[in-house]
Amino acid sequence: MQIYKILRADEWAALSEIGTTAGAPVDVADGFVHFSTAEQVPGTLDAHFTGETGLRLLALEADAMGDSLKWEPARDGALFPHLYSGLSLADVKWQRPIGDDHTLPEGVV
Repeated sequence: MQIYKILRADEWAALSEIGTTAGAPVDVADGFVHFSTAEQVPGTLDAHFTGETGLRLLALEADAMGDSLKWEPARDGALFPHLYSGLSLADVKWQRPIGDDHTLPEGVV
């Protein structure tokens, strides 16, 4: 199953350059990297990225995350994937821009 991470332009640039990240500031504060399923991505955009542009959508394979990935209740009690380790660029299957109007890349939802 594919899971998704939304990054701001500077967060994507840092991951691209360094190869690993502890995530966005909210991820660091919470102690895990927040991900969404395809169905959850639009709600995540609405809840946490209103008015932001220059966003990137990263796709990763949930099964490849191993035991560090936990499915936990979050928004409205829905289970969200949370990664209790650093995010590695090597784990990213693909990345694509999110439209400035928050249009998702083809085939996501």
